[in-house]
Order: sequence, then structure tokens, then C-alpha cells
Amino acid sequence: MEAAELIVGIDLGTTNSLVAVCDERGPRIIHDAKGRPLLPSVVRFGGGKSEPVVGYEAREHAVEFPAQTVYSVKRLMGRGFGDVQEDVPHLTYAVVPGEHDTARVNVDSRVYSPQEISAVILRTLKDQAQAALRREVRKAVITVPAYFDDAQRQATRDAGRLAGLEVVRIVNEPTAAALAYGIGERSREPQTIAVYDLGGGTFDISILQVIPGAPDGKQEAESFFQVLSTAGDTHLGGDDVDWMIVESVLGEVREQFGAELKFGASTRQALRNFAEATKINLSSADEASLQIDLGDGRRYSRTLTRHELQEMIRPWVERTIRSCERAMRDAKLTPKQIDRVVMVGGSTRIPLVREMVGAFFQTKPYTALDPDQVVALGAAVQASILSGLNRDVLLLDVIPLSLGIETVGGAVAKLIMRNSTVPARATEMFSTSIDNQTNVKIHVLQGERELVKDCRSLGEFDLRGIPAMPAGIPQVEVEFLVDANGILNVTAGERRSGKRAAIQIVPRHGLTREEVERMEAESLAHAREDMHAHRVVDLAVNAALDIKWIREAMKRVGAGLDSTYRRELEKRIEELHQFVEMSRGDSGSIDADAFHRAKEELDRASVRLHEAAITKSLQDEDVAIER
Repeated sequence: MEAAELIVGIDLGTTNSLVAVCDERGPRIIHDAKGRPLLPSVVRFGGGKSEPVVGYEAREHAVEFPAQTVYSVKRLMGRGFGDVQEDVPHLTYAVVPGEHDTARVNVDSRVYSPQEISAVILRTLKDQAQAALRREVRKAVITVPAYFDDAQRQATRDAGRLAGLEVVRIVNEPTAAALAYGIGERSREPQTIAVYDLGGGTFDISILQVIPGAPDGKQEAESFFQVLSTAGDTHLGGDDVDWMIVESVLGEVREQFGAELKFGASTRQALRNFAEATKINLSSADEASLQIDLGDGRRYSRTLTRHELQEMIRPWVERTIRSCERAMRDAKLTPKQIDRVVMVGGSTRIPLVREMVGAFFQTKPYTALDPDQVVALGAAVQASILSGLNRDVLLLDVIPLSLGIETVGGAVAKLIMRNSTVPARATEMFSTSIDNQTNVKIHVLQGERELVKDCRSLGEFDLRGIPAMPAGIPQVEVEFLVDANGILNVTAGERRSGKRAAIQIVPRHGLTREEVERMEAESLAHAREDMHAHRVVDLAVNAALDIKWIREAMKRVGAGLDSTYRRELEKRIEELHQFVEMSRGDSGSIDADAFHRAKEELDRASVRLHEAAITKSLQDEDVAIER
């Protein structure tokens, strides 16, 4: 019997990364040669060595090589240089703008993309798996935060390719955790699970429904893991706690010894390591001692208590709870309807996090599985499904934000709504707004608002070579396809001519925390005015076309109409034209219902005109045939 195809599961984390495999024995983490399950996501370049140093050695000697040691690179993946300015003061290595103003890392005058650095980590995991399994590893499932946008997902795929891996699937981290949670479960009742994933650099909350398959012995035994909603922040994690501790210490040091005190890269790296150790200690101890030798007989010393740390980070935890509230609203559920809360990510070991999550969901969080390993285990389960080894689970994931295109007047036509299950496909017909238009610009947008100015541009392309036709006649079919990896492909085609164009959306940078929060909050706060503005835009576009067609018909057959009917049409046209002109200004002051009535009245009044125009066209054709 032929062995199942080998596909590993990889959790490419901000702080640590892991590789796992799932075979007949079930899923398991692949340890390195020293028996360690975690690989620190730290890479050092240079330092007297031609090859990069990865993992524990790079992390342990980071103080000696602060400018050459790169950590938390996941926070730079798929993001613009302007997006990462909040992080730069905390990093000991140089971040510079690259092509298309993307964030890059400069080490000893050599510029690296975040994908290249992540590829070094992935290649190490690949080698680790090959050594342990004694088989070549060419394919992998890699996990990403649920709120990673298209650019960040593409960057992850690119990193895998640079590492010599075919990335057969990108899976959201909370969804992978739910798959791991399902290991060994034999419940025959549907369950609703909240997966709270707080790692080193990112946060996700996903609400999933787990529908078990039929009992053993029945023909159908496939279980469903369906994501009902997701929310989160691609810029929120344990790193922020480390930096809070560092900033607090630096503030006290400067207050005690003078504001002019400078801290070099080595000192800042040492402080970061020190802050991380303090945070970990306070997860199990009530207090931790801080002592720093500043030289010249100066010594900073204090005791940090767990209570002090909790008060410091409480707003940080509250931000995650606000995301939980959004996810619950989207899923249309209350905390009492959640059967289990699964904790994922090393930062969930912080007692305050567990306390506040338990209070919100009104239940004790589930912590039986190792929060550092659960995502990699779930990725391995998904890999076994794709390889054909495991056919007992069907995974249904979702799109975090709505996708659409710009229409005439600056409105957004949404083709795929947020929290739609992937893979997803949507098709809609559009047309031209100008006579003899031969090119159509397709502008792809992401967001929850109704107007282009309030959404985020993902990219644009042109459909060229459309035959010259009157406005409204061409049939432009636009298709959105979001594949199982969450990658968006857009295709546009004109039906009559067969002309087609397509694009795979690869934005130049990712969503900032502020953009995500703005999109969601403003979509609710401005829902009524947005819908009004969108309605007015659509009315104006359609009314302008109606007026154009009616005036053209009047030129052809107007002489044959009685004067009373002509005057009525002219009056209706003028009334509707005034609404169209008003729409070019402040749409908020327009009575949309009155606008709609004026359009309908002209439509009804023009029926006789169109009948006369059709009769005239048929008569002209008969004359042409007789000739």
C-alpha cells in the first residue's frame, strides 16, 4: 500500500515557531536534536559566521549582537514602512523602507525582506523535520493569524517558497487550534467553541461550531469545524507587555539618574530579555526582583509585583475583550451559548488574561492543551486531511472583512461579505457609464463602509479593448474568488467581446490595528448615512442613464408625439435632472425617497415614448429590407 503524502504543519510564530506531523499515531510536535519542541523565531546575520544563526543560539547571544539579531519579524510581514513606526523604537535592528515602501531589515548594509528572514526560520524547521522523520519534506500547511490580510498571507506563502516548501494551505491559527482541540474528542453533540489566541505579536478570537460526525460504525463519520465569526488584532501580543515593562523601567531610571542617560542597542536588547523573563516569572510568582548595573557606581533596583504588572497591562487585556465582544456580536451569540473557551498562545499563561477571559465568557477557560503547541498540532491535523490520511474532519474558515469594487459615483458594491465561509466565489454584472467607453478600471476594496473614501484599497486593474458601445450596453462580469488560503483573485470579462483581465490581489502593506478598529466601528456608527449615500449614488447613476436614453429616443420620434405628452416628458426629465445635479454636492441633504419617486415617474411616463421608438425602429428595418 502506497504511503500517504508527507505534509507537515508549521506554526510560524512571532516569538517561537514549531513543526508537527500527523500520522497513524496521531499528531505530534517534531523536536530538534536536543529534544526541544520550540524554535525561537530569532535569526542572527553576520557575527563572523557566513550562514545565519537561528533559534536558541541567536536568542542567547542577542545582547552581544543586537544590531545583527532579528526577532519579532512576523510583525513586519506584508506591512508598509509607515505601518511599523510604532515598533521601531523598541527594536535593536534597523528597519528601512524597501520597494513599494514595504518594511525591510538592514543588517550590516544588507537589506532583507521579512519574507527572507522568515524563510530562514522555516528552512530550519524543514531540516529539523527531515532529520527526525528521515524523509524529504517538500510540502507544508502554515498557520497565520485570522486577521492577517491578503498581503500578510501572501508574504507567508512567499517565505515558504523561499524555504523550499510548497505551501499547500494557509490556515487561521484559531481554526488550527480548534482542530487540535478536536483530537480525541468523542462528543456526539454539537458544540460552540471560542478560541482565544494571544501570542507574542498577534491576537485572534474565533467562534466555531463543531458538529461531530455519525457514531462509529455508521457510514458518515465526517465532523465539521465551521467558523461562525472572527475578530482580532495583528498588532497585539506578548511583545507589548515586554515593551511596557521596558518603558516603565527606563522612565524610572531616567527619573532617578538623569534624563540624559543613553541606552545603546546592547542595553536595550538586555532590557527586553530581562522584561520577558520578568513577565514569565510573574505568571507563577507574586513578585520579581529587578536589578540593573548602569556603570559608574549607579545601580537601579526595585521589586515588581504581580499586582503592579496586572494594573499596567489591564488596558492591553481589555483590548482583546473588545475583540471578543465584536466576534460574539457577529456570531449572534451570548457568552452563555459558548460551550468551551480554548486558550492558545504563550501570553494566555498570564493569570490576568485567564481571569478576564473567564469573566467575559462566564466559564473557566480550557487550558489542558499546551498553548504553545496547540496551533502546530492543529496544522498537522489539517495537513493529514490534505494528504488523505485523515478524512474525518471538514474545515470551514471565514473571511474577516468584506470585499467589493468601486462603482460610478464612488460607491462600493460588496461581492463577498465578511464572515463568509472560504473558499468563496461571487459574480456580479456591471456596465459602462459613458458612451463608447473601451476601458473599465476595476478598483478592489476591503471594508464595511458604503463609500470608497471610507474603505481600504487593495488594488486595481484595467479591462481594455471593450468594443465602443452606448453607455449601459456592455456586460462586464466581475468575479471574486477567495481560495482556501484566503487569497483573493479577481477576474473581469466583457461578455459580448470576450475580452478578459485578472489580478491576484497583493497589497503593498497590511492592516494596522487602527484601520481594523476604524473599519468595524465606523461601519456601525455610520450605517444609516452610508446606506443613504450609497442609495443616492446608485439613483444618480441610473437616473443619468435613463435621461440620456429618453432624450435620444425623443430625438428619433419626438416629432410624432403630441405636444402635451412631450411637455410632460420634458418636465419629468428636468425634475429628475435637478436631483442628479444635487447629488454631485452634499448627498446627505437629498431626499432619497423623493429622488426615487421622480425616477419612477419618469420611467412610467416614458413607456409610450419607448413603444414609439421600437415601432419606428421596426418600420425603418422593413423599409431597409424592401430596398
